[in-house]
Amino acid sequence: DLSTGDGMYKSTDAGRTWTHLGLRDGQQIPQIVVDPKNPNRLFVAVLGHPYGPNTERGIYRSTNGGTSFERVLYKDENTGGIDIAMDPADPNTIYAVMWETRQGPWENGVWTGPGSGLFKSIDGGTTWRPLTQGLPSFADGLGRIGVTVAPSDPRRLYAAVDAGRNGGIFRSDDAGETWT
Repeated sequence: DLSTGDGMYKSTDAGRTWTHLGLRDGQQIPQIVVDPKNPNRLFVAVLGHPYGPNTERGIYRSTNGGTSFERVLYKDENTGGIDIAMDPADPNTIYAVMWETRQGPWENGVWTGPGSGLFKSIDGGTTWRPLTQGLPSFADGLGRIGVTVAPSDPRRLYAAVDAGRNGGIFRSDDAGETWT
């Protein structure tokens, strides 16, 4: 149920050949989002090492098709990027999920920490702010979050929230400001 890799790869010939782009020590890259209006602009969620601290965790942006990456959202060596969603009507509005987690070397040895949460950027990933109104917190046992934007209405978001208390499927009708 767990696999690791050695970074990002890109193919420009429909998958016949591949070029390594970087993020070699990220080990787990659960999400990549490409700007539909500019294929050279992309965001990468790097979860990091499953069993230990890793400074390559976070959300990365490339504006040159992956030739280089800039980390635009980072919390600490234990909190990595797990999900990214882009507003289809405005690719400068991006939602990112950070997840503080670690696997133990034994079965069911998972732990999570207070660094988990949902974040929003309206300037193409340069600045971020947390979205918390109506969502479970660390005190509720917050774990992993999955987020998506409704293509029919970019102000409507859905989030699958893992939490010991009050977890479930949440909806926002105001672009993430409040959740039910």
